[in-house]
Amino acid sequence: MAAVVVAAEAEAEAEAPGEGPELRDHRMTPMTEAEVRAFMIAGSRTGKLATVRADGRPHVASIWFDFDPETGDAVFMTWHTSVKARNMRGDPRVSILVDDEEMPFAWARLDGIASFSEEDRVHWATFTCRRYVGEERAAEFGARNGVDGELVVRVTPTAITGRSNISG
Repeated sequence: MAAVVVAAEAEAEAEAPGEGPELRDHRMTPMTEAEVRAFMIAGSRTGKLATVRADGRPHVASIWFDFDPETGDAVFMTWHTSVKARNMRGDPRVSILVDDEEMPFAWARLDGIASFSEEDRVHWATFTCRRYVGEERAAEFGARNGVDGELVVRVTPTAITGRSNISG
């Protein structure tokens, strides 16, 4: 796994004393990279993938994803002509956000660079959907979603950040 910037540290270094996240986030608890990764794949939380359209407008789409245990990349599937695929071909910089909508609330974000592959589609389709549909239906969904035209998307992280205990 490549080293990534834990964004909370980078943000703190970029701000003058008395203006940093310690004042804004007085109740929030910063997450470590390991905590962010664990939070993002806990249960069946979906990711919200943010991309940029060719005209500069943002696009956000819900995705099923997981982390490749060997590389640490976030992995998900998309159709080759989808808005997501088109946007990432034009600008591979993306963000994936996951949040917990229950008290005390939390969020985690991974920023990274997307790349595409058509190799091992069924494997990755099965792998990414397993935590959403369960082991008993993973092969069924993997076969359905691992077809010609589907792309395996890998997001290599460049920054990771998260906050828990938002409501204090």
